[in-house]
Amino acid sequence: MIGWRAALLLGSVATASMAGARDASPQADHARWIASWGSAQMVADGDNALSPERATSFTLRQVVRLSAGGDRVRVRLSNAHGSEPLRIEAAHLALSAAPGSARITGGQRLTFTGRATAIIPPGAEIFSDPVAFTAAAGADVAISLFIPAMAGPQTGHPGARATSFILSGDHVADPVLAGAEHATHWYVLSDVEVARGAATFVAIGDSITDGYGVAPDRNTRWPDILAERLRARPALRGVGVINAGIGGNRVLLDGLGPNLLARFDRDVVARSGVRWAIVLAGINDLGVLTRDAPATPAQHAAIVAQVTAAYAQVVQRAHAHGIKVIGGTLMPFGGNEYYHPGAETEVDRQAINQFIRRSGTFDAVVDFDRAMRDPARADRLAPAYDSSDHLHPSEAGYRAMGEAVPLALFDDARPARAVRVRARRIDRIAARRRLNAAVPLRRSAPLSPIRSLILATPVDR
Repeated sequence: MIGWRAALLLGSVATASMAGARDASPQADHARWIASWGSAQMVADGDNALSPERATSFTLRQVVRLSAGGDRVRVRLSNAHGSEPLRIEAAHLALSAAPGSARITGGQRLTFTGRATAIIPPGAEIFSDPVAFTAAAGADVAISLFIPAMAGPQTGHPGARATSFILSGDHVADPVLAGAEHATHWYVLSDVEVARGAATFVAIGDSITDGYGVAPDRNTRWPDILAERLRARPALRGVGVINAGIGGNRVLLDGLGPNLLARFDRDVVARSGVRWAIVLAGINDLGVLTRDAPATPAQHAAIVAQVTAAYAQVVQRAHAHGIKVIGGTLMPFGGNEYYHPGAETEVDRQAINQFIRRSGTFDAVVDFDRAMRDPARADRLAPAYDSSDHLHPSEAGYRAMGEAVPLALFDDARPARAVRVRARRIDRIAARRRLNAAVPLRRSAPLSPIRSLILATPVDR
């Protein structure tokens, strides 16, 4: 018979071994994850959908650029708009040779709760198991999926501005997809996350955020430019930037994709590690109001009231989860032939911008209007920043937008968990000093200035 001390020791060893086994399993992963790449999911239909011939028993390889890097990665797959289950037979993650290329180097298979296959229920999204995978900030990675049949309606992001590759059969690990067809859309893929990043910034908006007019594989949308600037600063290299723009999107009503109020929780709040979001939306609401017929004064007043009320709603939702919200002022679109805005529409735009700047609803403001307008005509884009349709920026305009975002917004980008650990350490040191001095520990004592400062630092959800 062994003694009680030996029994306790053996029990402790056994418990530690079991804990180690649990920690090694996918379910016991406690790393702090942030979204490093992502897109807004919508129904891919019409010309944006894969045809039945292409969408049966095929490999889909999609290349995306990470904003923040890491040494552990997981991906999120989406069947958010499907009405039937979506089966994934195999998945693979690798470094991409270059944007626009199907060539990959190395990589490894992805699993889902330890299994090679997964079924995504209708309306659902799932994570892959984390894998050890080193990718630098700004790296291009390729996610390859073998799908027996696309669920309908198809879920994806049509405005990818990136080349995806489609080849019949299971070729997820092939270095090159010889004979693959091309598509400039994303499907099924919602997010790529990295472990132990700092935090994530989400840009939610319409085609101006989605990058309308940007050529495939150039990565020159304005959020891409912001991500480049963040990577150039060592202290901000761990910030992820997510583009949640949808072309044609509106704040109040569905159009191309769900309206902003309907999708805000999925596209902002539900993403991992989000600490900041910027809202740049409302142009399409104003444009549609008078596109086909003049609006009454009451209708003009109502659209301003409804858009600004919607802003207040999303800010409240974000604040409930510790997310700061930045307001982006609406840029001019005078002269646009699709919406042909008049003087009344310009009054509406100015009223909404005044709300963004002065109401105090937002935690900060990025004045895209001031940065992008023509100094000689406030209702028009500056010629150097105009793509020629008087609505969407040129490539130079997108760069100016990305450069208009102050990096000071990200001064609190340190991982909050590190802040919390530091605060506990200061508590322990202070307690030891009190004990050594034989002074009773007073829990009701006022906090020291440094402790108060640390507790005031935002803590992640």
